[in-house]
Amino acid sequence: MAKTLLEQLREMTVVVADTGDIESIEQFKPQDTTTNPSLLTTAAGMPQYQPIVDDVLLQAKKQLGPQAKDSEVANLAFRHLAVAFGKKILAIVPGRVSTEVDARLSYDTAATMKQAREIIQQYDEAGISRERVLIKIASTWPGIKAAEQLEKEGIHCNLTLLFGMHQAIACAEAKVTLISPFVGRILDWYKKDTGKDYQGADDPGAQSVTKIYNYFKKFGYKTVVMGASFRNIGEIRELAGCDLLTIAPHLLEELQATQGDLPRKLDPKNAQGLQIEKIPMDEAIFEKMHAADRMAHDKLKEGIEGFSAALEKLEKLLADRLAKMGAGKQDTVAAR
Repeated sequence: MAKTLLEQLREMTVVVADTGDIESIEQFKPQDTTTNPSLLTTAAGMPQYQPIVDDVLLQAKKQLGPQAKDSEVANLAFRHLAVAFGKKILAIVPGRVSTEVDARLSYDTAATMKQAREIIQQYDEAGISRERVLIKIASTWPGIKAAEQLEKEGIHCNLTLLFGMHQAIACAEAKVTLISPFVGRILDWYKKDTGKDYQGADDPGAQSVTKIYNYFKKFGYKTVVMGASFRNIGEIRELAGCDLLTIAPHLLEELQATQGDLPRKLDPKNAQGLQIEKIPMDEAIFEKMHAADRMAHDKLKEGIEGFSAALEKLEKLLADRLAKMGAGKQDTVAAR
């Protein structure tokens, strides 16, 4: 019987589920799982996960005391919710989970490191090895500097919202564990900017990740590449052989349902033979390249704003849930 595209992909690439939905993770049994504020907000609103949300809210309320405002409790709860989902996910997947630092801290190195350490402490207290957790941080210069220090402390990082070669090189030089270049969001920008429809090898997102992958393999960087944010399985086909790919459940379903040949497109042996110029990197070069790359500049800004908005929505969802829990408790007392 012919193999599915998903089966063939797994033979050359680590497949990661891009979701906070535990049921989807159980269905596809990925090696690793990534979450982000948007995915967590969606999952937290699903009825089947209300017990997780309620437990985190009660713990936050207990920690802050009865005088704490609902908004304060919700803010603490959201910082613990990602870890609560992470612990549930790690009971299913054999590998790692990525848990994200508050996107609103993306330009604050010290605050990013502080929250990363708090997240790792929660996993440590749950008896979960640091080898099974990646801290997700936006690929700003301050974020990359935070990750560089965290890696020295044995806290592994996943640098996200990555769109440009300058971000990738800075991450590799900082010796971060993993980067997540965003394929689909790059495609979105180019389609909007040019009005063209890109297919297959012409996809600018797939081209960007291919370029980054070959650069890393050519110069022997240990940082691994995990393509993310896919719009279609054509993009995934172009990146077969990448170190890791994090894929949403609906695209995992399509890969599982599709048969046919899946040739390897990315290979470290091929990268060795390529003529690639090494680019030096420091903050001044980073900022100059970032300013010159309209796509990376626009998409990083948009991504941070989007994740920040999702966090604010999640905090409101938690505050509303807390208010309902309080109202329910009062109704019970009144009924007695």
